[in-house]
Amino acid sequence: MDILISLLLLLGTFFTLVASLGILRLPDLYTRMHAATKAGTVGICFLLLSVAFSMPEVTVISRVIGTILFIFITAPVAAHLLGKAMQHKGYKMWRNKKANNLEL
Repeated sequence: MDILISLLLLLGTFFTLVASLGILRLPDLYTRMHAATKAGTVGICFLLLSVAFSMPEVTVISRVIGTILFIFITAPVAAHLLGKAMQHKGYKMWRNKKANNLEL
């Protein structure tokens, strides 16, 4: 069980690190949001799963499941709304982008 918890912690840390590096290194808001939403959500879920396996109590597991569901529902919606708001404000995409599929 300790190996599984350690593996989940390492995976969660890795995905959270990838999300952080994506926020720092990617060129524009849209790609940064993508990195933060995708990798950050997966990283947090792995970390929460490690908590659930390390403390196998009904209250802890139910809170972990509720938190994971909340994150999976709200993170993509928040990123989508931020992207739409920035597009509405006229925020330009990265200049080396080949196509802009968001134009109406």
